[in-house]
Amino acid sequence: MGELLKFPGEANKLGYSRVHKRGRCAADPNQLDLFVAAPAPIESFSPALSVFEQALLCDERGDAHAAELYARAIEQQVCVADAYCNLGILESKKGRAAKAFDCFTTCLKHEPRHSEAHYNLANLYFEVNDFRLAQIHYEMAVEVDPDFANVYFNLALVQSINNDLAAAIATLTKYQQRVTPEEARNADELLRNLKQTLAAKKDSRLGS
Repeated sequence: MGELLKFPGEANKLGYSRVHKRGRCAADPNQLDLFVAAPAPIESFSPALSVFEQALLCDERGDAHAAELYARAIEQQVCVADAYCNLGILESKKGRAAKAFDCFTTCLKHEPRHSEAHYNLANLYFEVNDFRLAQIHYEMAVEVDPDFANVYFNLALVQSINNDLAAAIATLTKYQQRVTPEEARNADELLRNLKQTLAAKKDSRLGS
Protein backbone atom coordinates (compact mmCIF):
# COMPACT_ATOMS: atom_id res chain seq x y z
CA MET A 1 0.00 0.00 0.00
CA GLY A 2 1.07 3.57 -0.56
CA GLU A 3 2.15 5.77 2.32
CA LEU A 4 -0.56 7.85 3.99
CA LEU A 5 -0.60 11.56 3.33
CA LYS A 6 -2.55 14.03 5.45
CA PHE A 7 -6.11 14.53 4.29
CA PRO A 8 -8.34 17.10 6.00
CA GLY A 9 -11.30 15.54 7.71
CA GLU A 10 -11.96 11.93 8.59
CA ALA A 11 -9.70 10.09 6.14
CA ASN A 12 -6.21 10.13 4.72
CA LYS A 13 -5.66 9.73 1.02
CA LEU A 14 -3.22 7.09 -0.10
CA GLY A 15 0.12 8.38 -1.29
CA TYR A 16 2.28 8.11 -4.38
CA SER A 17 2.85 4.86 -6.24
CA ARG A 18 6.34 4.06 -7.52
CA VAL A 19 6.75 1.92 -10.66
CA HIS A 20 8.09 -1.43 -9.45
CA LYS A 21 7.80 -3.45 -12.66
CA ARG A 22 11.47 -4.01 -13.34
CA GLY A 23 10.84 -6.36 -16.23
CA ARG A 24 8.37 -4.10 -17.99
CA CYS A 25 10.93 -2.11 -19.98
CA ALA A 26 14.19 -3.79 -20.75
CA ALA A 27 17.11 -1.90 -22.20
CA ASP A 28 17.84 -2.26 -25.90
CA PRO A 29 20.41 -5.09 -26.14
CA ASN A 30 22.00 -3.33 -29.13
CA GLN A 31 22.45 -0.08 -27.23
CA LEU A 32 25.83 0.76 -25.72
CA ASP A 33 25.88 0.77 -21.94
CA LEU A 34 26.65 4.39 -21.16
CA PHE A 35 26.46 3.92 -17.41
CA VAL A 36 29.62 5.16 -15.78
CA ALA A 37 30.42 3.90 -12.31
CA ALA A 38 29.64 6.58 -9.74
CA PRO A 39 31.69 7.39 -6.65
CA ALA A 40 31.88 4.97 -3.77
CA PRO A 41 28.45 5.66 -2.17
CA ILE A 42 26.79 3.80 -5.05
CA GLU A 43 27.49 0.11 -4.70
CA SER A 44 28.49 -2.07 -7.63
CA PHE A 45 25.50 -3.48 -9.46
CA SER A 46 25.17 -6.60 -11.54
CA PRO A 47 25.93 -5.89 -15.22
CA ALA A 48 22.59 -7.53 -16.00
CA LEU A 49 20.73 -4.64 -14.37
CA SER A 50 19.68 -1.72 -16.52
CA VAL A 51 20.32 1.78 -15.23
CA PHE A 52 16.60 2.06 -14.47
CA GLU A 53 16.76 -1.09 -12.35
CA GLN A 54 19.78 0.30 -10.53
CA ALA A 55 17.82 3.51 -9.86
CA LEU A 56 14.88 1.52 -8.58
CA LEU A 57 17.03 -0.45 -6.16
CA CYS A 58 18.49 2.79 -4.79
CA ASP A 59 15.02 4.35 -4.61
CA GLU A 60 13.59 1.42 -2.65
CA ARG A 61 16.41 1.78 -0.11
CA GLY A 62 16.03 5.55 0.16
CA ASP A 63 19.43 6.12 -1.44
CA ALA A 64 19.82 9.75 -2.56
CA HIS A 65 21.55 8.60 -5.76
CA ALA A 66 18.23 7.30 -7.13
CA ALA A 67 17.37 10.66 -8.73
CA GLU A 68 20.73 10.78 -10.51
CA LEU A 69 20.27 7.26 -11.83
CA TYR A 70 16.71 7.95 -13.02
CA ALA A 71 18.08 10.98 -14.88
CA ARG A 72 20.71 8.75 -16.49
CA ALA A 73 18.04 6.26 -17.50
CA ILE A 74 16.17 9.08 -19.24
CA GLU A 75 19.34 10.20 -21.01
CA GLN A 76 20.00 6.64 -22.16
CA GLN A 77 16.37 6.15 -23.24
CA VAL A 78 15.91 3.23 -20.84
CA CYS A 79 12.41 2.93 -19.35
CA VAL A 80 11.93 6.64 -19.98
CA ALA A 81 8.27 6.91 -18.91
CA ASP A 82 8.82 4.89 -15.75
CA ALA A 83 11.94 6.87 -14.87
CA TYR A 84 10.06 10.17 -15.21
CA CYS A 85 7.23 8.81 -13.06
CA ASN A 86 9.50 7.71 -10.22
CA LEU A 87 11.58 10.86 -10.48
CA GLY A 88 8.37 12.86 -10.08
CA ILE A 89 7.71 11.15 -6.77
CA LEU A 90 11.18 12.07 -5.54
CA GLU A 91 10.60 15.69 -6.60
CA SER A 92 7.26 15.79 -4.79
CA LYS A 93 8.84 14.44 -1.59
CA LYS A 94 11.34 17.30 -1.77
CA GLY A 95 8.47 19.77 -1.96
CA ARG A 96 9.19 20.70 -5.57
CA ALA A 97 5.63 20.46 -6.88
CA ALA A 98 6.31 22.23 -10.18
CA LYS A 99 9.11 19.80 -11.06
CA ALA A 100 6.95 16.87 -9.98
CA PHE A 101 4.12 18.06 -12.26
CA ASP A 102 6.62 18.33 -15.11
CA CYS A 103 7.92 14.81 -14.52
CA PHE A 104 4.47 13.22 -14.42
CA THR A 105 3.18 15.09 -17.46
CA THR A 106 6.36 14.29 -19.40
CA CYS A 107 5.88 10.64 -18.46
CA LEU A 108 2.38 10.80 -19.96
CA LYS A 109 3.74 12.36 -23.15
CA HIS A 110 5.90 9.26 -23.57
CA GLU A 111 3.21 6.82 -22.42
CA PRO A 112 -0.30 8.33 -22.31
CA ARG A 113 -1.74 5.21 -20.66
CA HIS A 114 0.73 5.12 -17.78
CA SER A 115 -1.48 4.28 -14.80
CA GLU A 116 0.98 5.24 -12.05
CA ALA A 117 1.63 8.64 -13.65
CA HIS A 118 -2.10 9.39 -13.88
CA TYR A 119 -2.53 8.36 -10.23
CA ASN A 120 0.45 10.37 -9.00
CA LEU A 121 -0.57 13.42 -11.03
CA ALA A 122 -4.06 13.13 -9.54
CA ASN A 123 -2.51 13.15 -6.06
CA LEU A 124 -0.71 16.40 -6.87
CA TYR A 125 -3.93 17.98 -8.10
CA PHE A 126 -5.62 16.72 -4.93
CA GLU A 127 -2.99 18.47 -2.79
CA VAL A 128 -3.60 21.82 -4.52
CA ASN A 129 -7.39 21.37 -4.16
CA ASP A 130 -8.04 20.99 -7.87
CA PHE A 131 -10.50 18.17 -7.35
CA ARG A 132 -11.89 18.27 -10.89
CA LEU A 133 -8.53 17.43 -12.47
CA ALA A 134 -7.73 15.02 -9.64
CA GLN A 135 -10.90 13.08 -10.40
CA ILE A 136 -10.16 13.04 -14.13
CA HIS A 137 -6.72 11.52 -13.63
CA TYR A 138 -7.87 9.02 -11.01
CA GLU A 139 -10.55 7.89 -13.46
CA MET A 140 -7.97 7.59 -16.23
CA ALA A 141 -5.74 5.50 -13.94
CA VAL A 142 -8.65 3.15 -13.24
CA GLU A 143 -9.46 2.95 -16.94
CA VAL A 144 -5.90 1.83 -17.70
CA ASP A 145 -5.54 -0.50 -14.71
CA PRO A 146 -8.88 -1.58 -13.16
CA ASP A 147 -7.07 -3.55 -10.43
CA PHE A 148 -5.08 -0.55 -9.12
CA ALA A 149 -6.71 -0.58 -5.68
CA ASN A 150 -5.34 2.67 -4.21
CA VAL A 151 -6.91 4.66 -7.03
CA TYR A 152 -10.41 3.65 -5.94
CA PHE A 153 -9.83 4.87 -2.38
CA ASN A 154 -8.61 8.30 -3.44
CA LEU A 155 -11.23 8.59 -6.18
CA ALA A 156 -13.92 7.90 -3.56
CA LEU A 157 -12.54 10.74 -1.42
CA VAL A 158 -12.68 13.14 -4.36
CA GLN A 159 -16.19 12.04 -5.25
CA SER A 160 -17.29 12.61 -1.65
CA ILE A 161 -15.70 16.08 -1.69
CA ASN A 162 -17.59 16.76 -4.91
CA ASN A 163 -20.77 15.63 -3.09
CA ASP A 164 -21.32 12.62 -5.36
CA LEU A 165 -21.91 10.30 -2.41
CA ALA A 166 -23.52 7.42 -4.31
CA ALA A 167 -20.54 7.24 -6.66
CA ALA A 168 -18.13 7.48 -3.70
CA ILE A 169 -19.83 4.54 -1.98
CA ALA A 170 -19.66 2.41 -5.12
CA THR A 171 -16.01 3.31 -5.68
CA LEU A 172 -15.00 2.62 -2.09
CA THR A 173 -16.73 -0.75 -2.29
CA LYS A 174 -14.58 -1.57 -5.33
CA TYR A 175 -11.52 -0.63 -3.29
CA GLN A 176 -12.50 -3.04 -0.53
CA GLN A 177 -12.97 -5.82 -3.07
CA ARG A 178 -9.38 -5.43 -4.28
CA VAL A 179 -7.44 -5.31 -1.02
CA THR A 180 -6.80 -7.61 1.93
CA PRO A 181 -9.49 -7.93 4.62
CA GLU A 182 -7.34 -5.89 7.02
CA GLU A 183 -6.91 -3.08 4.48
CA ALA A 184 -10.61 -3.23 3.65
CA ARG A 185 -11.47 -2.66 7.32
CA ASN A 186 -9.55 0.62 7.22
CA ALA A 187 -12.24 1.94 4.88
CA ASP A 188 -15.21 0.67 6.93
CA GLU A 189 -15.71 3.86 8.94
CA LEU A 190 -15.54 6.11 5.91
CA LEU A 191 -17.98 3.86 4.05
CA ARG A 192 -20.42 3.92 6.98
CA ASN A 193 -20.22 7.72 7.18
CA LEU A 194 -20.86 8.06 3.46
CA LYS A 195 -23.89 5.77 3.64
CA GLN A 196 -25.28 7.60 6.69
CA THR A 197 -24.81 10.99 5.04
CA LEU A 198 -26.47 9.81 1.83
CA ALA A 199 -29.40 8.33 3.78
CA ALA A 200 -29.81 11.55 5.76
CA LYS A 201 -29.91 13.59 2.56
CA LYS A 202 -32.55 11.30 1.09
CA ASP A 203 -34.65 11.58 4.27
CA SER A 204 -34.28 15.35 4.18
CA ARG A 205 -35.52 15.51 0.61
CA LEU A 206 -38.47 13.26 1.40
CA GLY A 207 -39.39 15.38 4.41
CA SER A 208 -39.29 18.69 2.56
